[in-house]
Formats: sequence, structure tokens, C-alpha cells
Amino acid sequence: MIDIRNVSKLYGPKVAVQNLSLQVPKGELFAFLGPNGAGKTTTIKMLCGLLFPSSGTVHVGGFDLQSEGDSARALISYVPDQPFLYDKLTGREFLKFTADLYAMPTSKAEEKIEWAIDLFHLEEFVDDLTERYSHGMRQRTVFAAALVHDPKLLIADEPTVGLDPKSIRELKTLLRQLADDGMTIFLSTHTLDIAQELADRIGIIDRGRLLGCGTMKDLQKQASSDGNLEELFLKITEEVENETVGA
Repeated sequence: MIDIRNVSKLYGPKVAVQNLSLQVPKGELFAFLGPNGAGKTTTIKMLCGLLFPSSGTVHVGGFDLQSEGDSARALISYVPDQPFLYDKLTGREFLKFTADLYAMPTSKAEEKIEWAIDLFHLEEFVDDLTERYSHGMRQRTVFAAALVHDPKLLIADEPTVGLDPKSIRELKTLLRQLADDGMTIFLSTHTLDIAQELADRIGIIDRGRLLGCGTMKDLQKQASSDGNLEELFLKITEEVENETVGA
């Protein structure tokens, strides 16, 4: 579903992503980890078609994001770390607006909107203006909108921020179920226990370079440690910092 090949992204002299290659198959829940400034957000923006690489190619569902962007973006939903809603729309109107963007037939859109409202427990506030929503209410509404058009790829950046424990548990269950049903999930998070619990594979990026990628067992082998993901993450990223200092 995702095919990133030899991608670099430069902002003037600054290298944000360096020669990144990554493949994520259909139905995989992939966790993308890295310190602040590691290149995660730049990678996500290229994966969404919001930025183009300086070199290399990004394909989603077989479509090149640069030359076939409309076809690729039709397969994608993106949930950013700061949920955006139009304040003068109600939650229901926002869900309908999203369905219209994807040219969904009216009957199908209405069915999916009601499904999403029920799934994320939006009934109590979905007909209120979104300007009144708390962060958690916004996050749930944005997630509902992301699933209305049945995307093939869901990209979620820090999806649990602002959610209460019950909502976090429900979201984790949902993400795992969506992946098991064939949706590809690309999850960027600083919450390492969630990544360890949910992900089929994990990628670790720092200073624009992919340092490790694989299952927990793969990363444990790379780090020569049987520790948890936090320990593996720190060891793998610290090794790169030490190499940089030594250079």
C-alpha cells in the first residue's frame, strides 16, 4: 500500500529526510517513531501529498503522489496531531462536508455518517457548533470524518492526545480491528507502549534517517537487547547520537 523509495527532502541546506525507503503492505499497522525534529512530520506530509520529495518517489496504492496525486489521495485519510474543524459547522455538517469532498452518494454518505456517529459516541454533541467542542470531542469528530469514506490508508499523528482513558482503549481496539479488516494504518506516536501493543512492525527515524524497522524481535536483535520498546528506542537513537558526536 505504501512504497517510499530513496526519498530525501531538503529545506535549503537542511536535510529533513535522508534517503528513506520504506514499504508497508495492505492491512499492516505500522508505527513510526522518532524524537522531535527527526523527520516524522515531513515524511507524513509527503505521504499525504502535502509536500513533494526533493528526490525519490512516494506511492500509495500504486499511485505516485506527485504525478497521480488525486488518485492516491482518494485512498487516504489523515488525522493530524492538532484536530481541525470548521467552527461554524456542527459536527454532523462537518461529517457531511467530508463525505461531499469524496463525492460519496447521498444514501451511502448518510449511512456512513450515522455509523461514525455511533462508533465514536458523538450523539450528545454532534449537532452543536464545533467551536464549543473540547479537544477530546474534536479528536473523536475528526476520526469519525476520517473513516466516513472507507479509506484504504489511515495516517494518524499522535491520535490519543487529549483523549480520556476509556476513549484511548476504544481507539486502540478500533485501530487494531481496522487493520485486521484490511485497512493500512500508519501511526506516528510518542506513546511507545501503544506502539508496542498495537503495531505489526515499527520504524524508528532520527535525523532524517531510518535507523531500524521491523517487528519487536527484529529491533531487539538489532539492539542486542530483550528490553521493551522504550529501551530499544533509546538504545538505537543514542547510538546514532554517539556516532554523530564522535564524527
